[in-house]
Amino acid sequence: MSLTGTPFLCTTIALSVVALVLPLLTWSRMRGPRPLRLAARTLMLLFAQGTAVTLVFVLVNNQNALYDNWADLLGTGDHVQQAADLGGDGTGGIAVQRLPRVEQTFTPADGPGMRAAGGVRVTQLKGRVSGVNAEVYVWLPPQYDDPAYRGRRFPVVELLPGYPGSAKAWFGSLRAHEQLLPLMRSGQVAPFILVAPRTNLLAGVDTGCANIPGQVNADSWLSIDVPKMVTDNFRAQPAPRGWAVAGYSAGAHCAAKLAAAHPDRYRAAVSMSGYNDPIGERNSLAAQTPALRDANNPYLLLRKAPVPPRIALYLSGQPGDGYEAGTALQSAARAPTTVHVVFVPRSAGGHNMALWRPQVTPVFRWLTLEMGQGRAGGREGAADGPAGSLPGATGSLTGTAAGARRPAGATPRSPSTGGSTHAALASGTASRPAAARRP
Repeated sequence: MSLTGTPFLCTTIALSVVALVLPLLTWSRMRGPRPLRLAARTLMLLFAQGTAVTLVFVLVNNQNALYDNWADLLGTGDHVQQAADLGGDGTGGIAVQRLPRVEQTFTPADGPGMRAAGGVRVTQLKGRVSGVNAEVYVWLPPQYDDPAYRGRRFPVVELLPGYPGSAKAWFGSLRAHEQLLPLMRSGQVAPFILVAPRTNLLAGVDTGCANIPGQVNADSWLSIDVPKMVTDNFRAQPAPRGWAVAGYSAGAHCAAKLAAAHPDRYRAAVSMSGYNDPIGERNSLAAQTPALRDANNPYLLLRKAPVPPRIALYLSGQPGDGYEAGTALQSAARAPTTVHVVFVPRSAGGHNMALWRPQVTPVFRWLTLEMGQGRAGGREGAADGPAGSLPGATGSLTGTAAGARRPAGATPRSPSTGGSTHAALASGTASRPAAARRP
């Protein structure tokens, strides 16, 4: 029985009801020796508590997509077949562009939200460079099968979850494809191909999206094997021009790090409630040693880059949860790197899906303009204007480029949020006049 399936949820609810009703019906009717009655009543109480805790866990897990299956929950899953030393560029000397094309088999994905908005498909990918064997979820925009776009290549966004987290979360809990479908149809957002690869590759630890010889090559999995599969099987634009990566929480850290480390593979990155130092997730393999921490810290990658990378970063966060990391990256950036920071007030909520879900639309509006995608149906070319000029996209900006910086530790005055909806607060679109008045 699937951990995230409806049958398991219904079974848990039924058992919880039985656990509640059973003591009410039998507590005073028990017969037999006192020790036996005491033991039976104790078991009923434990059964009631166990089913209640299980039900709460199932509801929270389904809402936040923390564990995708029993193997993830029990720590028995291992998706790494080998982890060779692939060198500084993560290729191990393999000429990736010369690898033969491999056609993948895709099937409809199961789970909450996976059949909505045209449906999400899934494939099992054996990474020829990374040695990772794991699933990848793909959603195609409405224009993809339109005969008018038969010869068109589409931009791609890789979507990364937090830790623990399921790749399905972007389609289930965040409902990204459902939010974006009408915007893509109307031309307000470019028709991106959405790709969500598994990031929970080893049991009980966060890979930090890093290459660690002998343990995992998560960086090469995400930045080489997955993009190669997408370009082999779909009409995707080439890297880096047509590629971006987005994430929340631990996935936000990965997104910023991958773009900073590989400007030849990604043009833009989105980080929602992220951090720079891998130690932000204490179970991260990238936090094992000072050398690994430095090599996987996007702030240090930008600051020490001999040539500033041509990438655009979008970072949103609250005080103490992503905002300071964004301003630090802003302070380290030099042209042509651009950094776009969105301040989200604490009143918008905590570190959860309800905070990130309303940010999906402004994030993809920003990506549409920043990556030079034409507004109508994926046309390539110049954007309509600067990213900060898009109505409703990023109202609480603290700066749109490396040249407009705040000190790394500075926090702006909280804008007035009276009458603002939770979605407006979370997306950074609340109180635009107040944001514009900030120095």
